[in-house]
Amino acid sequence: MSEVKKIAVLTSGGDSPGMNAAIRAVVRSGIAQGLDVQGIERGYSGLLEERFLTMDTHGVSETIQRGGTILFTARCPEFVERETQEKAAEILRKHEIDGLVVIGGDGSFRGAQALARLGVNVIGIPGTIDLDIACTDYTIGFDTAVNTAMEAIDKIRDTSSSHERCSIVEVMGRSAGYIAMVCGIATGAEDILLPELYDGDEQAIIDHVIDNRKKGRKHHLIINAEGVGHSTSMARRIEAATGVETRATILGYLQRGGSPSSRDRFYASLMGSRAVDLLIAGKSCRIVVFKDGRCTDVDIEEGLAMKKEIPESIRRLTSLLAR
Repeated sequence: MSEVKKIAVLTSGGDSPGMNAAIRAVVRSGIAQGLDVQGIERGYSGLLEERFLTMDTHGVSETIQRGGTILFTARCPEFVERETQEKAAEILRKHEIDGLVVIGGDGSFRGAQALARLGVNVIGIPGTIDLDIACTDYTIGFDTAVNTAMEAIDKIRDTSSSHERCSIVEVMGRSAGYIAMVCGIATGAEDILLPELYDGDEQAIIDHVIDNRKKGRKHHLIINAEGVGHSTSMARRIEAATGVETRATILGYLQRGGSPSSRDRFYASLMGSRAVDLLIAGKSCRIVVFKDGRCTDVDIEEGLAMKKEIPESIRRLTSLLAR
């Protein structure tokens, strides 16, 4: 018999479509294996406030299709402090929690890493639309966010073509340009600006707009990552330099919401169930990941030490197709 009897799950940081599917899988997998499953509302902030609630199979019914997170989420800047981390670990011991599942991104995992160093059995599940966690090929919410943005961009392009405009569409991604990269390729954008690659050469974009107009192109689509930003002022400068009417659209939090795609629901379910299996097996300080088509896990310390880069083949493809 496993010594694990009671586990808890929380969502932290930015919400992402598919988090509810992961919560549902943790709850139902845990209960099916005889565990008491607790939900912690509002992430690490809720943990410090002891916002625990008992989860059951009925409580997670009709949640897999919902965006956001039924456990709510919040930022907790004070969690970087050792004293706060020790308080959180003590609260988990007080509530007799044998294992904690943390669903979130890089910042959430650093909190999980700190708790693991204090003796808490922790398993992380990557839930972030940015796809910026280096140790995994997939993060919950990315697929939905990309499809949401792609549909919006397609609609903007229709109007851009009708008015013979240049359109700049800014998508989310503060330090990682994966949403912009995939959306740019998927929508046939003429320019794709990524924080990892953009060198600030705005004149090259202006020249590209002018050159395409000379070739008879009636519109010009630029996908700009949030990490590059300044889309509105960039649009004014491009219009002044080219004489082509230019408009900026910032999609913003539209990309975080909405019903998760089938892929996000399925992968989140696999990840949630594996997290429970790892805790029951006595594992701790792990991140559930997808690598080379397999659902597996890596050490949190090892995973957070990795650096994610856009592969050279994708960089080349972006350059080749955005013409």
